[in-house]
Amino acid sequence: MFAKRQSALAATAGAPPEPLLTRLRQTALDKPQLLIGAGAVGLVLVIGLGVALMGDPRAAVPTGQARLEASAPMAYVPGAEEAFGFGGLEAYQDLTDEALMGTEAAMGEALITLPDGASVSSSSYSAPVLRASPLAAAPIAGLHQPGPDGPLPRIADDGRVPAQAYARPFRSNGKPMVSLVVGGLGLNAVTTRAAIERLPAEVTLSFVPYAEGLQAWIDMARAHGHEVLIELPMEPTGYPDNDPGPYTLLSNSNADEISAKMDWLLSRAVGYFGVTNYLGDRFAASGSASAVMGHLRQRGLAFIDDGTLNRQGGAFARATADRIVDEEQSPAAIQRQLTALEALAKTEGAALGSGFSYPVTVEVAARWTAGLAERGLQLAPASAMTRRPAR
Repeated sequence: MFAKRQSALAATAGAPPEPLLTRLRQTALDKPQLLIGAGAVGLVLVIGLGVALMGDPRAAVPTGQARLEASAPMAYVPGAEEAFGFGGLEAYQDLTDEALMGTEAAMGEALITLPDGASVSSSSYSAPVLRASPLAAAPIAGLHQPGPDGPLPRIADDGRVPAQAYARPFRSNGKPMVSLVVGGLGLNAVTTRAAIERLPAEVTLSFVPYAEGLQAWIDMARAHGHEVLIELPMEPTGYPDNDPGPYTLLSNSNADEISAKMDWLLSRAVGYFGVTNYLGDRFAASGSASAVMGHLRQRGLAFIDDGTLNRQGGAFARATADRIVDEEQSPAAIQRQLTALEALAKTEGAALGSGFSYPVTVEVAARWTAGLAERGLQLAPASAMTRRPAR
């Protein structure tokens, strides 16, 4: 083999070199794959040289990265009997971050799960936003004094009392009167805003003392014409397993302990005409309840209860709800309770109902109030139902 190779080289040694174009053409005919590979290498070299000299041609093109994560499950919204407990309050407060106040969720774009497992989209509110009928801005001069935790209500030197000065003015037209208190407000931005904006001004709104931004909510409610109450957490059966929170009024408290807790609760905000209970069946049966009434009387505040403390008098003015309208949280059940409230008003001349700020309660109540006048009834604020106890 070696000899033959030498002969081939010798044969070409003295021949003149062929032109480059001729040799490339011959290579392409004999070994096309070699030429294709060489071309690819050359193209890579050209591109690399261009990038080195000119920079990355995609440098000016916007790029982005995204990480996909499983969506978190919808937060559980506690019911009325859980809202004050530490666990229930925490779940509710997750929905009241200050950032929520300015988001679409605060305007009604949120899905809320009810305790029975049903869900109500707050975007399903069909009741219209009502025109505001503002009350005087709080505080009103002369009706407050400094307290250890904030301003406390007081009877003014000229005899004016918060129970009257902060109540919504009302004049009877002679028809049977019906009132509704919607409570548990201030913990959920979506339902609180809906109650303020979509319920008539004559509906009384009740706010939780633990709520973030409580004064702002009360100011908004009064700007829309609603009189407001502050809720007093009271010891229920099952306490402490059923715990309405750190400032719960306890049945075994002495007068000084009750006074200290009352001062904290009443100093959370200004502009309310009275208070209402949250739970409290065990507290109502104790002698401590009279100390609360005495405290309210000295400060000129009304007391409206949900029926739990209907035998406790002594506040400056008193009223007791005739029925709770949303113990069963379905539109049909709530409507039945409201219809029964109407019937009672027509029989007795007046009737007072109470409910919690479930989305379904707010929606059904808004529709119900819209037709009261046509059914021969007058919607009245809860303050119109109060009576001063005999002295």
